[in-house]
Amino acid sequence: MKHLLKLLDWSAEEITGVLDLADSLKADNKAGRPHPLLQGKTLGMIFEKSSTRTRVSFETGMYQLGGHALFLSSRDLQIGRGEPVQDTARVLSRYLDGIMIRTFAQQEVEDLARYGSIPIVNGLTDFCHPCQVLADLQTVREHKGHIAGLNMCYIGDGNNMANSLIVGFLKLGAHVSIACPEAYQPDAQVLAFTEQYPGMFRMTDKPMEAAEGADVIFTDVWASMGQEGEKAIREQAFRGYQVNAALLKVAHEGCMVQHCLPAHRGEEITDEVFEAHADEIFDEAENRLHAQKAVLVKCMGN
Repeated sequence: MKHLLKLLDWSAEEITGVLDLADSLKADNKAGRPHPLLQGKTLGMIFEKSSTRTRVSFETGMYQLGGHALFLSSRDLQIGRGEPVQDTARVLSRYLDGIMIRTFAQQEVEDLARYGSIPIVNGLTDFCHPCQVLADLQTVREHKGHIAGLNMCYIGDGNNMANSLIVGFLKLGAHVSIACPEAYQPDAQVLAFTEQYPGMFRMTDKPMEAAEGADVIFTDVWASMGQEGEKAIREQAFRGYQVNAALLKVAHEGCMVQHCLPAHRGEEITDEVFEAHADEIFDEAENRLHAQKAVLVKCMGN
């Protein structure tokens, strides 16, 4: 049994295997070839954080794989009223073939895997966003032909996106540059992980410095879900951490721009840059479907 709890747990070979399968499943979709690889299986989807892309892509993906997706709001589950996660994990393991959970605490995802007996897929936590970054890797590989040797840059909050981008791109051989304010750096566990890749990771508080020579630039909102009360403070802290035309001038010609969405145009990215790179950004959004289908097959398939 395999879980996707965080990309730190997966080898470069396992990540590449998912990307290769995602490409194959995407080609099947485009050609209208069915692939009922999870025929008769049911995925429970626990949402303690709401979502557009996560719910629609997982639900559609399970349908295309021949299975069934069951939406489970925390408002409808006993876990939302205090049932211990270990009890929920053992009960749901008797009914389902896998669980995708989108929640706040990484420990909740880890506990589901510890106490349950079915595969667990992390749809997002405050610590990491592995499914999104697998889609990001797929998109960059589609456009650039490879990951190894590229210069990946991230501008903004050292949040769950930054954590997973750092891990995914370093494991596949890219050079990674991060620009974030000192008070908003990536998780200490992730920064410790970067020490395994000397000369391939740098962190700065200067966006222009991080973006110099970049082949792909990522950004994310300044205030993530659950941080709305910090909006004013974060707007002040992240002033200048914007992906704009001036920033792209120091990147490589043909530099991609990626955003996990939803975007706050005029804050972390200008409307001009977003629209100029919209095809790449919406390829990235589409690839959530294909990358997650590959994860489900790897975790829940026979």
